[in-house]
Amino acid sequence: MDILIVDDEASIRRATSLALDAAGHYVETAETGAVALRSLKESSFDLVLLDLYLGEESGLQILETIRREHPSVHVVIFTANATIPNAIEATRLGAVDFLEKPFSPDQLRQALKRIATLRTLERKVEELTTEVRTHTPPPQVMSKNPGLQRQIDVLFRAADTQASILILGESGTGKSMIARAIHEQSPFRDKPFVTVSCPSLSRELLESDLFGHVKGSFTGAMRDTWGKVKAAEGGTLFLDEIGELPLEIQPKLLRLLQEREYERLGETTPRKANVRVIAATNRDLKQWSSEGRFREDLFYRLNVISATMPPLRERPEDLFACADSFLKFFADQFRRKVRRFSPAAYLALRNHPWPGNIRELRNAIERAVILAEGDEITPRDLPEAGGSTTLNGHDHGAEVGQRVSIEKLECEHIRRVMAITDSLQEAAEVLGIDAATLYRKRKRYQLDT
Repeated sequence: MDILIVDDEASIRRATSLALDAAGHYVETAETGAVALRSLKESSFDLVLLDLYLGEESGLQILETIRREHPSVHVVIFTANATIPNAIEATRLGAVDFLEKPFSPDQLRQALKRIATLRTLERKVEELTTEVRTHTPPPQVMSKNPGLQRQIDVLFRAADTQASILILGESGTGKSMIARAIHEQSPFRDKPFVTVSCPSLSRELLESDLFGHVKGSFTGAMRDTWGKVKAAEGGTLFLDEIGELPLEIQPKLLRLLQEREYERLGETTPRKANVRVIAATNRDLKQWSSEGRFREDLFYRLNVISATMPPLRERPEDLFACADSFLKFFADQFRRKVRRFSPAAYLALRNHPWPGNIRELRNAIERAVILAEGDEITPRDLPEAGGSTTLNGHDHGAEVGQRVSIEKLECEHIRRVMAITDSLQEAAEVLGIDAATLYRKRKRYQLDT
């Protein structure tokens, strides 16, 4: 945590600062209320340790100002003149704890432990609030695709260990969703789940975001800062799109995985880390390793447990289940009376290749629920898409009576029948051919996927 100590006694500031720094916290001190309030305006802190009496100043008045101007900052009051009325008044004004001086290192540790628990609960509430506010459906961690379900089972069996996990797959296939589900299945579920988006920042800023930095380590580094590794302490560090991690940072990540140590940018003091790492990428890291674009030793350290999330077009078993789940969720969110898809809408969903995978499906269903006029979604409620197959039915490929060959009509007819039947055997029966003939025609027209 980033902690500000406010006390007019230099010995108290120094002793408390040394104890907190030894425990791995970032600490600044202030001897007056005015200096403390200025520090809070210039920097962000998680916790203020505030003396009840600061010479002529009242700590309670400072507490009231802090709670009004910086409501997210927790305040612990400490004093040598502890009384029940003072404790009651401090609590009424927003202090989260009250310590009597002189306090022992163990009492200080217990107070910080209570603060850490409180911050964890607040973070959980914030995450849940964000999910509701952004209309994010609950994660779907089951699959009707046997191969994918086997991989999910493997990931969940590894959830209660600190083994590194690598999740592969195209963009939008649900890699971050599975990562969070693994965290929720683990013994670390009450600890932080912290995401680092590897492509989002420059190399220097990404290194600082990941490991933290010390004051003056680069232009704009005005104070010491802890990174995401520290923020994820005891929990899960999720490295999204790890394939985009710059080569210069990869040795530091390798050290974190192998030795559980890291250093902030601009310092040489090793810091211990207690985090489980889950990484995800849409890149072929094995191929990239052979080409020198990704460290081979880092790939093997990340690849202790791995799974590949297949694209939605390769698991049609999940398509309608996901679509129905999104329909119910968004209908409830927007208080719409939409309850089902029309048969034509189901056909349009089945025929679309879904290059954006689950993310694209989610957006399409959200839009359709908003636009639907009755109690069911029809093709006209679905967004248009490029290519020979669209969602809204304006273009379904070759049609009878158009200037197209018999071969193209046959290809289109086979594709449509396969889309509305549950098996190749059923499709062959509808078409009036045997399964072997259908197999050959599928290969001929490249209808394998």
